[in-house]
Amino acid sequence: MKRPWNRTNSSVYSLVTHDVKNQLNMNICTYVSVVNMNPRSYSIAIDYQTKTYDNLINNSNKVVLQALSTNNIKLIKKLGKQSGKDINKEIFLKKNNYLTEWKNHIVLKNTCFVIELEIINKMIKLSDHCLFLFKVKSFKNIDTDFLKTNDLIESKIIL
Repeated sequence: MKRPWNRTNSSVYSLVTHDVKNQLNMNICTYVSVVNMNPRSYSIAIDYQTKTYDNLINNSNKVVLQALSTNNIKLIKKLGKQSGKDINKEIFLKKNNYLTEWKNHIVLKNTCFVIELEIINKMIKLSDHCLFLFKVKSFKNIDTDFLKTNDLIESKIIL
């Protein structure tokens, strides 16, 4: 049997961030949780070794959380298995027509929802991740066909 933390069937997300030169980056994250109702707040754990972490530390004013749909599964390897430190994900996403615009933010097409976030705090520094706390500024619901971690396991992308 799998370890307990590998048994839950969580939603899969992508966080949109920008570096100090305003270059877009997107990652894959599953350590995401609503942690407060008023104001509505999310906690998201980000790996220290990622461009997303660097972007949040150095330029955290444009952040969007995207709940991925099953239509986005083909992007998992590019957004989650390749570092924005090594490739320009924005060029790849534009070239393949995966992007659209929402409220002056560039986001992925075909997601389940998008949430504009404002960073409240770098909460807890753990050994390999930093837990960030965000306040919801605005959101848009789009679809209900959520991409789940079991979809990634069944497609042999993880585990």
